[in-house]
Amino acid sequence: MSNVVRAGLVQQRWTGDKDSMTANAVEAIRSAASRGAQVVCLQELFYGPYFCQVQDADYYSYTEGIPDGPTTELMCQVAEQHGVVLVVPMYEEEQPGVYYNTAAVIDADGTYLGKHRKNHIPQVKGFWEKFYFRPGNLGYPVFDTAVGKVGVYICYERHFPEGWRALGLGGARIVFNPSATSRGLSEYLWRLEQTSAAVANEYFVGTINRVGVEPLGDNDFYGQSYFADPRGQLIGEAASDTEEEVVVRDLDMDLLAEVRDLWAFYRDRRPDTYGGLVRP
Repeated sequence: MSNVVRAGLVQQRWTGDKDSMTANAVEAIRSAASRGAQVVCLQELFYGPYFCQVQDADYYSYTEGIPDGPTTELMCQVAEQHGVVLVVPMYEEEQPGVYYNTAAVIDADGTYLGKHRKNHIPQVKGFWEKFYFRPGNLGYPVFDTAVGKVGVYICYERHFPEGWRALGLGGARIVFNPSATSRGLSEYLWRLEQTSAAVANEYFVGTINRVGVEPLGDNDFYGQSYFADPRGQLIGEAASDTEEEVVVRDLDMDLLAEVRDLWAFYRDRRPDTYGGLVRP
């Protein structure tokens, strides 16, 4: 396995309908692959608007089965065609009335590997997610892919350090954080939380946001997708805060051993002292 993984993030603007949004994403994956990307992650709930700005049961129609739904099947074909690992965030229907905010992980040969269901669900103005999603029930899986071990943590989850650490303990080398986050309260945290998670857990983080104002509300999604290395430094520039962009960066996996040998956070953990953290 090469010590350098070329990775991509797809930052999109809402196109107005699911079909064109999906076609846009497929083209962005093709573009990333043409630039040598070996793994690509799409934004949270990628094929729809961020409908959680309102509470409207009509948007339950955006759900699909995973992996037996049409978008997962399409993305398995796209992954195989381009030889890329894909992280594909969608709105999942487990059964009628039981819905999750989910990301499917697909290997470079088109094999569906599994999914992460968002565990931490917000319910605040403009982010009415408990109306749409049950909390995840699959824990914090790490997927063994063609580019090594990959984890997923979705949007609001980035505020919770426990899951970041669980992914590191599971062996993740890269953790993707697909998001839909808007200007205002959280923007100043955007380059603070994910870079800090990369440092504390000694892995690469790729964080993705959408752009633009959508018809359902006044949330102004500010993009700025980026990769951070295990030292907390951005790899290249962050993406635009107003325009669509495909971010492709080289992640030097040799840096993982270098940083872990230097700081040794995993060696110096004291899980025997952390019991109080998991008490209700």
